[in-house]
Amino acid sequence: MAWFPFFIQLEGARGLLVGGGRVACRKAEKLLPFGARLTVVAPEICAELAGMAGLTLCRRPFADSDLVPAPDFVIAAAGDRALNRRIAALCKARRILVNVVDDPAGCGFYFPALVQRGRLTVGISTGGASPTAAAWLRRRLEAELPPGFARVLDRLAARRAARGETAAALSEPERAEQARRDFAAEMAAAAPLPAPPAAGAVALVGAGCGTAEWITVRGLRLLQQCRAVVYDDLIDPALLDQVPADARRVYVGKRSGRQAMPQAEINDLLVRLGRRGGLVVRLKGGDPYLFGRGGEEALALQRAGLAYEVVPGVSSALAVPGQAGIPVTQRGVSRALHIITAHSAGDASPDYRRYAALEGTLVFLMGLQRLPRIAADLIAGGLPASTPAAVVSGGNAPCPAAVRAPLADIAEAARKAGVQPPAVILVGEVAALDLRPGAPLPDGLL
Repeated sequence: MAWFPFFIQLEGARGLLVGGGRVACRKAEKLLPFGARLTVVAPEICAELAGMAGLTLCRRPFADSDLVPAPDFVIAAAGDRALNRRIAALCKARRILVNVVDDPAGCGFYFPALVQRGRLTVGISTGGASPTAAAWLRRRLEAELPPGFARVLDRLAARRAARGETAAALSEPERAEQARRDFAAEMAAAAPLPAPPAAGAVALVGAGCGTAEWITVRGLRLLQQCRAVVYDDLIDPALLDQVPADARRVYVGKRSGRQAMPQAEINDLLVRLGRRGGLVVRLKGGDPYLFGRGGEEALALQRAGLAYEVVPGVSSALAVPGQAGIPVTQRGVSRALHIITAHSAGDASPDYRRYAALEGTLVFLMGLQRLPRIAADLIAGGLPASTPAAVVSGGNAPCPAAVRAPLADIAEAARKAGVQPPAVILVGEVAALDLRPGAPLPDGLL
């Protein structure tokens, strides 16, 4: 008998996940983006599962009392088939929806192969006959969708809401015809892109430094077709929603001295994944080639003989100041830009005095902890203490802030404002500007 597909609201739903291995991890990955509150029960829980946010972890064997009070649904993903069957029997006796891994007869519901594009969710099921067939169909559907389909739906929803009472006055055939015209117009605007790289390729994709909409169309297209994604900190979680449901996700984030995986291991991981075939996306904050160590990853792929491409991204060096109304160049003010990393391996005591002789705007990345030293060195190198300076934390930073002060006072001003990394430091006349909409018009720029 065929299974009927319901679409249900999981926000706040209580789920019990019995099992702590890779299979349980994949189940949690599918459910968490929909707002389910999951409790994981298993004597041993793998590091990847334990590292997911939003889970309640219980490192112990399953007990019948875990079903009291009754959760909204249960997933039996233990490595013990007998235990999974017992859990299924208990759930069915209590009329609790249950999914049992690799046991279609024991299931009260199945996990579909998912295709997601913003508001669109397509669930595919073969009734347990062949998950491989469901995954094949999912990939075919994903290949047919234009890269901007999520935005197509957003615009169609906006059109529908804007018409309101006007649409209500139309007849049903007229409303249907208007809807068809709207859909055709939006789909025509969503032009297809070239095909992704050949099998066994790696794409180094810049995710930008802001919301998911800051990624390039090419980068989004590759992300939607990948078989694996290796991603960093400061990535908008909405981008991971664009990854195919059965794609492998590997977190390798680094931030402010904390590192999930050394760079050499990341390089090796990309080579291993690339050799397995399919498209691998290395999703990096900002731009891969601007202090993102993308060059090292490209060299590793080149040495391994793997095909790869690089998709540029919006860099925080330009975009984060722009969010605060600071253009890094401005006619008549600054015609040069110098982007400098304040952090360098093996350089415990860098000398920033040499940068004082440079004309134009100085932009320091990864330098908040060294801000007092940077300011002192620049003044010692000859920059006036009154030189405008700014510290901006924006993009996907957890605590956005923007502070302006003379160079001599900028470190203390940032400390008092509680600015936290990641932050961009700017030194130069443009740092005094504020070109945000509604801000007072600067003198002398017109």
